[in-house]
Amino acid sequence: YPRRHAPETQLREFNLTEIEAMLRSYTKVLFVRDPFHRLISSFMQSIGSSPSFSSFVQDVLESGQHNTSMAWKPLVSLCQPCFIHYDFVVVFGFFRQELGHLLQRAGLPVDSLLLEFTDSHVRWTYSWLSEQMFNELSLQQKQHLSHFYQQDLAAFPFSSSFLSD
Repeated sequence: YPRRHAPETQLREFNLTEIEAMLRSYTKVLFVRDPFHRLISSFMQSIGSSPSFSSFVQDVLESGQHNTSMAWKPLVSLCQPCFIHYDFVVVFGFFRQELGHLLQRAGLPVDSLLLEFTDSHVRWTYSWLSEQMFNELSLQQKQHLSHFYQQDLAAFPFSSSFLSD
């Protein structure tokens, strides 16, 4: 969008007419990730700030949805999928398949760009890691996390998420 366009400009800085014009003119792609995997990733990146995954999760739950970090804030509150019609939703763990389709639809070469992705290793690693981390949590923490991310779990295809149970 030509007016006031800069990489750091946020959508909320425009008026409603400008926002609607921009959203109609762009191809909108949303990349989503299982909320439990996002928590694990955040914990792994901040090792040292919490003694255990369980205490890290407790800190997240106590912070609440309004005061929480963007790293683990529910996606629905960040991306507004109920208000913005995304042209594509790409799920982490299926990048190779979904990006191939996206690149093909955009008329870009597919094969040479997707050689680096190894989704099967990523899915296996997160499956194993999720099980280990999930077993560290109390039943109450599991229930609170499911409630904390209930809108994400309803809005996106995370059928194999530990939080879906």
